[in-house]
Amino acid sequence: MRLELAGVTHRFGARTVLDGVDMTIERGRSVAITGPSGSGKSTLAKLLLRFYDVTEGSIRVDGVDVRAMTQEELRSRIGYVPQQALLFTGTIAENLRYGKPDATDEEVQAAAESAQAHRFVRELEQGYDHMVAQGGTNLSGGQKQRLTIARALVRRPKIYLFDDNFSALDFKTDALVRRALRKETADATVIIVAQRVATIMDATRIIVLDEGRVVGIGTHDELLRTCDIYREIVASQLAEEAIA
Repeated sequence: MRLELAGVTHRFGARTVLDGVDMTIERGRSVAITGPSGSGKSTLAKLLLRFYDVTEGSIRVDGVDVRAMTQEELRSRIGYVPQQALLFTGTIAENLRYGKPDATDEEVQAAAESAQAHRFVRELEQGYDHMVAQGGTNLSGGQKQRLTIARALVRRPKIYLFDDNFSALDFKTDALVRRALRKETADATVIIVAQRVATIMDATRIIVLDEGRVVGIGTHDELLRTCDIYREIVASQLAEEAIA
């Protein structure tokens, strides 16, 4: 699906959170969105899901303004993985089939393998029949996040929206998941919202936001040469890693 943002502006009262954002993502392409805290990344993700609507401009999916769709119709096309993993009381298999109840065992397992979840699920006494406590409190943060990624993959949506969810994964698992996702999402439109540079540096296109505006577009190497904000983000994370 082709996703197009044209002059997207959003305000909360008198405060402008996004200001004139333009972006086009063709089917089969992926875009990473980054920026400092408060730059508007999370607001953009919520607008794509119609948690609220744009103040000005438009968001179109295959030429259709999302405001002409019901929330149910729009969200049925999007595989959304939030920053805070959300699991429900029930078995792991039931959680993974949420949104596609008729998914086969093979589809469930394949999605879990791509999300690097199959190994730890297999080691549980009940495997995919393991009961998830309310909120997933009997699983680690990384395990919960891998399962929410797998749940999105089971649905095979037209658009994937990963909202800073890779931060719960260690760097090795992050890399393995993203490598598998490149194959699994090859025919879909993919948006990765992330603060961690290691997660997005291999993206074919990175969009940098600052104070609600697009301040840079390009590859990792291009942005290092042309975008001060991106260089600052990279430098701060390298310093943090060195300290750690």
